[in-house]
Amino acid sequence: MASSGWPGLARGPQGEKKALARALRALGHLESILCRAPHLDSSPPSLPDLLPQMARLLQQVAEARKQAAGGLQEPGGAADFLAGFLTNLGQKVQQAAILFPAGDKALWEGPSHRRQLTKLALIFSHMLTELRALFPDGRYYGHTYQLSKPQAQEFWREKCGKRCVVPWEEFEKLLSSCHPVVPGPMAQALKSTIDLTVSGHVSIFEFDVFTRLFQPWSSLLKNWTLLAVTHPGYMAFITYAEVKARLQNYLDKPGSYIFRLSCTRLGQWAIGYVSKDGQVLQTIPLNRPLFQALREGQKKGFYLYPDGRNVNPDLSELAEIKDHRHIEVSQEQFQLYCTMNSTFELCKICAERDKDTRLKPCGHLMCYPCLDGWQKSPGRTCPFCRCVIQGWESVTIQPFPGDSGDQEDKETSVKVCPRNPPLGAPPLPPRPNLPPRRDGDRKLVPTRAQDPDDSEPREPHPGNERLGPE
Repeated sequence: MASSGWPGLARGPQGEKKALARALRALGHLESILCRAPHLDSSPPSLPDLLPQMARLLQQVAEARKQAAGGLQEPGGAADFLAGFLTNLGQKVQQAAILFPAGDKALWEGPSHRRQLTKLALIFSHMLTELRALFPDGRYYGHTYQLSKPQAQEFWREKCGKRCVVPWEEFEKLLSSCHPVVPGPMAQALKSTIDLTVSGHVSIFEFDVFTRLFQPWSSLLKNWTLLAVTHPGYMAFITYAEVKARLQNYLDKPGSYIFRLSCTRLGQWAIGYVSKDGQVLQTIPLNRPLFQALREGQKKGFYLYPDGRNVNPDLSELAEIKDHRHIEVSQEQFQLYCTMNSTFELCKICAERDKDTRLKPCGHLMCYPCLDGWQKSPGRTCPFCRCVIQGWESVTIQPFPGDSGDQEDKETSVKVCPRNPPLGAPPLPPRPNLPPRRDGDRKLVPTRAQDPDDSEPREPHPGNERLGPE
């Protein structure tokens, strides 16, 4: 991780020791500043509560690192994580201190100040939870951290090895190999969702949170697009108290709702809504994707008007997405592609990405970024056979051991899911001039026991689940 955000942050055991000591002093200084601001809202996440907890955990980390005598120095391991974490912590401490200029209490009370402070409090809360996840007792466990979702765990360890943190630019490329990331504003929006600590890097913990929130894995980025980018009910960087205040505007419109990331149960959603008797209630759905909870709540009349709006997004297409199907290629087809110095997996339009999409009804295969670009052009037919496209489904080409022991042979052969009939390989099409496109569980320790997020979550039931006192 880069250390440009905190001048003088040196590498090695001695540099790390000095950086930890500096961080503790900075946290203490910020605590003394906050003591001059008694008006601060005490509802969680609260900076006056978070800072002492962060200091205590960093003291444990410092002691454990001293005992480790500089061990676990592999790239992306404890040393790299702490270098970046402490750099980011220094930046956030400075940003918080700037919000409290001496003697200017009028500025402290302004709405802009409060909004910035709320966002910083959430970032500090996320940083504390991340540190607890990777250094639960001060000792480093990032190299053995288990993600909640098996496919996400397999992806991270295959792409990142034992590293617990990677730069965003690298992570974006790695994710695109499985879930194409569209460059530009969408990529920046994705970064702001995954990078909870706003560090410019993605940790294994942050990726775990993201994959929990936007499960299932097979349609991960599609889920994110429909739930976090286009859905009017999603609220980013909003606290429990703000949920209640926002929904007070819709007490005369039962079924109004918003949803957000739980402040202290990262990886879970908190849904606030107005009940039929005009009360503001909240629930935390467990063990199922958010879109399922929203659809079920809509059928029951709980979630009807996102942020008070009359149009409720249709999430039925997410319910229709199933596990990727598997495609079979015959031995004769496999040999044909070998003689062409090609592979069956490779998309024959861009010749860059593997096929992951099957068109309906013709069954021809291509990668999704090419399909997306093709459909944005005047053409609405299959680029191979000109059949009218009536839909598409995600597929996976899975390797199997061939007759040869050569690793390349294993990578270019595929097997079929027993439930699906084999499909013939598509003909090689002419290449259209398309623009290039790049489209178990760990316990999370809450930051404050009094947070309403920590109350036992229940399913929505009018009169049964109320936003309690702060």
